[in-house]
Amino acid sequence: MVDIYVAAGISLVASFFFEAIILYLILPMLQESGAVRPNFQGQDIPVSAGITFLFTYLIMMAGYKLLLPAFEPQFYLLALGITAIGFLGFLDDMLGGGDNRGFKGHFGALMKGRLTTGGLKALGGGFVAFLLALFIGGSAGETILNTVIIALFTNLLNLLDLRPGRAIKGFLLFLIIIVSMAGGKVDPLLITPLLGAILYYFYFDLKALAMMGDAGSNVMGLLLGYLAAASLPLTFRIGVLIFLIAIHLFTEKYSISSTIERVGILRFFDQLGRGQSDGK
Repeated sequence: MVDIYVAAGISLVASFFFEAIILYLILPMLQESGAVRPNFQGQDIPVSAGITFLFTYLIMMAGYKLLLPAFEPQFYLLALGITAIGFLGFLDDMLGGGDNRGFKGHFGALMKGRLTTGGLKALGGGFVAFLLALFIGGSAGETILNTVIIALFTNLLNLLDLRPGRAIKGFLLFLIIIVSMAGGKVDPLLITPLLGAILYYFYFDLKALAMMGDAGSNVMGLLLGYLAAASLPLTFRIGVLIFLIAIHLFTEKYSISSTIERVGILRFFDQLGRGQSDGK
């Protein structure tokens, strides 16, 4: 039987390779079809390039099924969640008008009988989170807890995706924290298909050559939420929930970008790897 860490290493390299091919094909397609948006500097660049993460992940899942002796049900489950949330994010990227920002705006519109693309993403994402939480198992209270953790983590990465490289840096930081807190309970084969894709894409994001959009940031957030919900002890999950609620309440009133600019260590980490032309 192949050692799990050897298999994870092969998976990481393979997903890096597949992402390179898929991104090479997708970026020109997005450009030619007019799927471009002005970034924070006003430059038109391809949007929703993070949809490539979904394709890379699914290819790797097919490889797992063909080559691994034991293909666990959670692989199917996570692949389903990533596909659904990536599709919802892509719809919001392509059809969203940018109005009704934040939970208040989207749910406020819904209460008035108008469904926005962001509202659809929030409702659909909430159901995806609930489905994942049901399969993780536990008491009714734990299912609710896990649902909220997955949903809020999914949205958190979206909130971070406002400057080149920021969301990916946040993903890598949170991933390290969750894996460390889980104490060896995280299956590396769940992580490496997406991690390899992100590591290849990182340069394009960092240099503002493409926007991953909600199609990418939501996929990253969903994986983090699932890992936290499925792997962390109850007390740690409660702490994670408190953190997620606090940061969402904060962002309803204050700007993340302005806050990062005011805090030296956050500003340094945020600008790391970006040149002057890539934005501050």
